[in-house]
Amino acid sequence: MTHMRQTCARISEHPIFTNTIILLIVLNALLVGLETYTTFASQYAGLIAFGDKLLLWIFTIEIIIRIIGRKSTIEFLKDPWNIFDIVIISLGHLLVGSHYVTVLRIVRVLRVLRAVSVIPSLRKMVNALILTIPSMGTILLLLGIFFYIFAVIGTMLFSAIAPEYFGTLHDSLLTLFQVITLESWASGVMRPILAEDPTSWWYFVTFILIGAFVIINLFVGVIVNNVEEASREETPSPTDMKLAEMQKELEEIKKLIQNKS
Repeated sequence: MTHMRQTCARISEHPIFTNTIILLIVLNALLVGLETYTTFASQYAGLIAFGDKLLLWIFTIEIIIRIIGRKSTIEFLKDPWNIFDIVIISLGHLLVGSHYVTVLRIVRVLRVLRAVSVIPSLRKMVNALILTIPSMGTILLLLGIFFYIFAVIGTMLFSAIAPEYFGTLHDSLLTLFQVITLESWASGVMRPILAEDPTSWWYFVTFILIGAFVIINLFVGVIVNNVEEASREETPSPTDMKLAEMQKELEEIKKLIQNKS
């Protein structure tokens, strides 16, 4: 059993094995994409079904190899990405031959997300984004308050001038979402209102300055900071390594002093 585990561990960690799985994930994505073309899907329905089942079993064997290659199943399941892989593959097996074609296709598409769990750089990026969720909660609250205030003001000021944009509160919120993306906000939204009310420029300029240039940049700053922290945890810098060594030495000195006393 130990020999089998070591063999599976070597296989699962080998670059050829990883690259082959990535290639098969890309192939799975191409099959799902080609299936959206009605002509191709009807002409090669049997080939697509065979390819999907073959890929499903290959991915199943891959996960089994990875499980055996670990010291225990519990250790394997400690990684959330491994649980994600198992769920996606299990759903694929459960839905084989199912009449719920749309659900089956969605599960097939979700297999493309397995590229995140296989490619370390993508996994590191997603983990960093997950770390930003607590910090983003506060920023989202600030953004929500900011949107609400400007939506109420916009509805009060411009509901008569541009009812299609600021007729109701939810119309105003949707318009402000378009404005903050900086997509056609000047020619599409501001200019028609500015032609009717020349003093309305302050509303849009203030919203752009605060919303797009300040609050959105807070999101970017939080994400960049967490990506750097995630990178530092996986590949610590020489300074971090020296600090860790010094801390370890200090702890050893402290233990020696306690033993002598």
